[in-house]
Amino acid sequence: MIQDQIAPLLRAAILAAQQAGSLPAFEISAIPVERPKQEEHGDFATPVALQVTKTARLAPQKIASAIIEHLPLGPDSMLASAEIAGPGFINLRLGTPWLVRHVDSILDAGERYADPDIGHGRPAQVEFISANPTGPLTVGHGRGAVIGDTLGNLLQAGGYAVSREYYFNDGGLQMKILAESVRLRARQQLGEEIEFPADHYQGDYISAIAADLLAERGPDAVSLDWTVLRDYATAAIFAEIRRTLDRLGIHFDVYFNEMSLFDRERPGNIWEIVEALRERDMAYEADGAIWFRATAFGADKDRVLVRSSGEPTYRLPDIAYHVDKLKRGFDLVVNVLGADHIAQYPDIQAAVGSLGYDSSKLHVVTNQFVTLVRDGKPVKMSTRRATYVTLDELLDEVGVDAMRYFMISRSPDSQFEFDLNLAAEQSEKNPALYIQYAHARTAGILLRRAAEKGISFDPRADLSPLGHPAEIALIHQILRLEETLVACIRRLEPQHLAFYATDLATTFNVFYRDCYVLDPENIPLSQARLKLVKATQIALARALHLMGMQAPDEM
Repeated sequence: MIQDQIAPLLRAAILAAQQAGSLPAFEISAIPVERPKQEEHGDFATPVALQVTKTARLAPQKIASAIIEHLPLGPDSMLASAEIAGPGFINLRLGTPWLVRHVDSILDAGERYADPDIGHGRPAQVEFISANPTGPLTVGHGRGAVIGDTLGNLLQAGGYAVSREYYFNDGGLQMKILAESVRLRARQQLGEEIEFPADHYQGDYISAIAADLLAERGPDAVSLDWTVLRDYATAAIFAEIRRTLDRLGIHFDVYFNEMSLFDRERPGNIWEIVEALRERDMAYEADGAIWFRATAFGADKDRVLVRSSGEPTYRLPDIAYHVDKLKRGFDLVVNVLGADHIAQYPDIQAAVGSLGYDSSKLHVVTNQFVTLVRDGKPVKMSTRRATYVTLDELLDEVGVDAMRYFMISRSPDSQFEFDLNLAAEQSEKNPALYIQYAHARTAGILLRRAAEKGISFDPRADLSPLGHPAEIALIHQILRLEETLVACIRRLEPQHLAFYATDLATTFNVFYRDCYVLDPENIPLSQARLKLVKATQIALARALHLMGMQAPDEM
C-alpha cells in the first residue's frame, strides 16, 4: 500500500532531523498514515508530530516543520509537497509523475493486481450458510452465502490457503419434525383426513418429497421409522440446496456432518468434550443435567450441555465442532452466522478456550436479517410456512450478479432492505449493472473503438502525457484497491469492496466524459490513455470477480 511506502520516508525524516539537531532524540513507534476525509487536505496525512509531542518536549508544529524539512520532496519524487495543518498534522501530496508510473505496474500485475500478501500461505477456514437441511435456501441464507463466499475470495486474494466449509446440521428436534411433516403429507396423499400441525414444515416441497417417497416405496412408506424418513427428506432437500449453490457459483471444499460428532468411536466426540470440561471443572451435574460453567466467563447464567433426558443441547456439538476446526490446524477460522445464532457464540468461544485451544483464532461475522421490499412494501417470509421466498425465486427475479452485489453492499451486521425493483432494474440506476457497464465500456474502447480509430494499444507507450485532473483522480482510485482489500480482510467486512467498485466506476465515467481517449490527432496521448483504460479494466474486473460477479465485455 502507498501508506506503507510513506511511513518509512517519515521515519527517515525524523531520524535525519534528530541527527541534524532539529529534533531531540526519542523513540519512534509505528507512524500512522491516513487518507484525509477532505480532498483539499492532501492525498495522505499523518498525526505523528502530535503523537511524539510529550516525548520530544516540543510544540507539534515545530516537530512537523522539522520533519517536512527532511522529507524528500519534489515534482518527480513520491511526495510532491507537504504542509502543516491545524495543530500539527502533516498533509502530503503525491507527485504526478510518480503516480503515472504506477499504470505500468498495474498492467504488469494483470489479474493479480492489488492482491496483498497478508496470509503468507497460512490455512484459513470460512464456514458459512450451514443451513439445517429442512427446506430450500431462503433469502436470509443467501445473504450469509454471499458474505461467506466473498470473504473466502478476499482471504484467498490476501494469500491465505482457504477452505470453505458447510456444517451439515442434521441433528436436533427439527429433523424429527421434518420426518413427521413428510409422513403426514404422505398420509394425506393416501386419502387420510389429517389436521396438519402448525409447527410442522408446510412448504410445497414437503408435499413433493412425500409424493416421491410414495412413488418409490409405496403406501407402506408412511410406517417407516422416522430416521428413515429423515434421511430420505434430507437427501432430497440437500440435493436442491446444492443446485442452488451451483447456480450462485458457490462450491465448498468440506461438508462436515454434525452427527459424526455424536459417534463415541470418533476422537473428539461430544462425550469426550463433556469429560474434558469436567476435568477442568468447567462442567458439572445439577438437576439431572450437565451444565457448562459459563458464568466463569461473564455470562449471566450457566448453560445446559446435556438435558436431564440425556439429549445434548446444540451448544455441545458446536463446541466439539470448533475444537475440531482448531485441531485441523487453521490459523484463522471465520464463522458467518445469522443474527439468530449469535447469542451462543461467546459460550462456544469460552468453552474452546477453557479446553486449552487458542480461541482468538475464532472470528464470527454476523449477518442480520434481510427484508425484501417491492414497490415500497415488505415481502413476508417464513421458513416453515408456504409464504417464504426461496433464494431461487430471488435469483429468478434479479439474477445472480445483482443478488450478490446487493447482499454485500451493506455491513453484514446491519439489517438490510433488499429493493427488488432496483435490483431488477436493467439500467445504470442498478448499482450492480452500473459497475458492469463501466467494465464493458473499457472493453469497448480497447477491443472495438480503438481499432475503428486506427489507434493500437501499445504496452510500451510513454505515460508522461497523462496529467489531466480526471486522469490523476482515476489513477488514485485504481491504487486504492489494495488498501480496500486489506481493510476487507483485516476487518472481515466485504462491503468496502462494493463501495470501492462503485466509486471506481464513477471516477472512470468522469474521466471518460472529460478526457477524449481516442484522438487520431494526438496518438501519444491516446496511447497513454488507452493504457489507463486498461488499468481501469483490470481493477474493475478484479473487484467484480472477488464479489463473485461477471465482468462483461458487452452489455
